[in-house]
Amino acid sequence: MDSNTIVSWPRMSENIEGFALSPNKSEEVHVLAVDDSLVDRKVIERLLKVLACKVTAVDSGLRALQLLGLLDEQKIPSETNGFAGLKVDLIITDYCMPGMTGYELLKKIKESSTFKETPVVIMSSENVLPRIDRCLEEGAEDFIVKPVKLSDVKRLKDYMTTKEAKVEGQVREGILKRKLLDTSDVSSSSPPSISSSSSTSVIDSPIRRLKMTSTD
Repeated sequence: MDSNTIVSWPRMSENIEGFALSPNKSEEVHVLAVDDSLVDRKVIERLLKVLACKVTAVDSGLRALQLLGLLDEQKIPSETNGFAGLKVDLIITDYCMPGMTGYELLKKIKESSTFKETPVVIMSSENVLPRIDRCLEEGAEDFIVKPVKLSDVKRLKDYMTTKEAKVEGQVREGILKRKLLDTSDVSSSSPPSISSSSSTSVIDSPIRRLKMTSTD
């Protein structure tokens, strides 16, 4: 290629190789939805948007890992291996998917140093107790049996709110402890004071004056 040749790159659209990216709004709660069923993805997306959530929907566990930047760089080119500064507040994934199950995706996320604290919820059309127990033991926040309802999605919002509240509570607790330590340091460093009024009242009491007079 000639060194003087100008190469123009196309502008990144909101749909990138199956990623349905919503406009970037930092104040919104961002949910990554993973399901190989287009119908189920649309249902989840619609329910989450009722709660004013930003939704990124992908059709496989591999695409979810690609979006999160957790795939091996030898398998996925570095320029497409994740998006810089991606903020994900919750991940909801189907259990039964070709290529990678929701359980395998859950394990990958929990092994990650970046997203291991991100709540993960598993969905399935089958209510299999051993499967549910295995996902919960691996660190899943909840297990939802399809079809997903609005009440189920409201629970997801509660998980994220609880997480934020815990962080704020820890910050407030730390500030309160520092204030208490500062107060105790000030009180311990101050010398004890003797009230002049109390000593005067003892000397000037009628009983004390009477004893002093009789002694004289």
